Amino acid sequence: MLGPYTALKDGRIKYKGNKVFDPIQDVTRGAYTIEEAERRISDIHEQGYWQAISVINNQIYISCIEYFSNLGALYTQLPLTTRMISSPGAVYGKEAIDYTSDTLPVTLDWFDLSTFLAESAQIYLELTLIQRDISHVYSIYNSFRKEETDATHLSEFHHIEYEGVVNQEENKQIIMDLCFKIVNDLVKFTSEELGVFLDEKKIKKLEEFSVKKQVYDIDLVEALEPLYRDTGDEKYREFTTEYFGSWEEVRLTEIYGGMVAVNKYPLLEVPFYHEHIKGSHPPVANCADYLWPGYIETIGSGQRIKNISELEEKAEIFNLPREDYECYLQSRRLESYRATSGFGMGWERLLQGILETPYIWSAVHFPRSHITMTP
Repeated sequence: MLGPYTALKDGRIKYKGNKVFDPIQDVTRGAYTIEEAERRISDIHEQGYWQAISVINNQIYISCIEYFSNLGALYTQLPLTTRMISSPGAVYGKEAIDYTSDTLPVTLDWFDLSTFLAESAQIYLELTLIQRDISHVYSIYNSFRKEETDATHLSEFHHIEYEGVVNQEENKQIIMDLCFKIVNDLVKFTSEELGVFLDEKKIKKLEEFSVKKQVYDIDLVEALEPLYRDTGDEKYREFTTEYFGSWEEVRLTEIYGGMVAVNKYPLLEVPFYHEHIKGSHPPVANCADYLWPGYIETIGSGQRIKNISELEEKAEIFNLPREDYECYLQSRRLESYRATSGFGMGWERLLQGILETPYIWSAVHFPRSHITMTP
């Protein structure tokens, strides 16, 4: 199967290795160090695989531009500073937690104001669509999260984000079309560079993956059942994302044997803007996360709340500062407002999944972590 990882029965996540990197028994114990950061310039100069990554990154960019242009989506310039965090917390049971606890933003002083570095372009892409004759927009921007760097997380990364006047099913088709185009183009135009990391068999599997376009589409409640059968752990009997982490995501792709789209998360355990699927018991959101084979979530998606009453109710439940989010609420009061859906694709995660590197910083020229800004 494609992907860098294997979920071991004892809870470890094993790195399988590729042509550049040796296997590692537990990648969760690895760390990006100051010593590795300080030798990054010499590594870029001496290790030829960095040049291969540059060529591959360039092709990913070209593939995205081509796809979005053919879709009629407009590239949109957006701010990197904001008071609106797009993924502000969740509610477990009846207890509301702080509105920035799900995604920890990076705070900075802006003249005499306090603001955040954007962790997503989503909200502003939504607001861009209030223009009457624009139906598809996208951005390829930096995102910042005050999270410690680990095997699959960076404190600064790149988002490929889309928002459109489409429903979630149409949005999911756009996700798949873009994803498979990227993989197909990489095999077609950068096979030599892929060959630096992957043997011929793996490149062939990538090609087959892009042609078959097979994704196992399941709901979270369906995802938890095979995890329970596989482990016998009673925690998977509970309908919650509390125990649905990286190990579970890797294992789920192994159980199904490929890419998995997990839909319908508990409504109050995902960001406030996701639409409630009416009539669902327990209540779930109209959202989906895409798990790369042998890896973790690379794409998050969902349909946004249209109804102003529902949005205001969610704003109160999630304890959003009304003065900061008023312009977002205002968009729903417009008579011409159109419901939208969208997604965010983590560029570096997609690259790590494709190249099967052990750590996310192994696929990034100048990684930004919580311990150093070098180089």
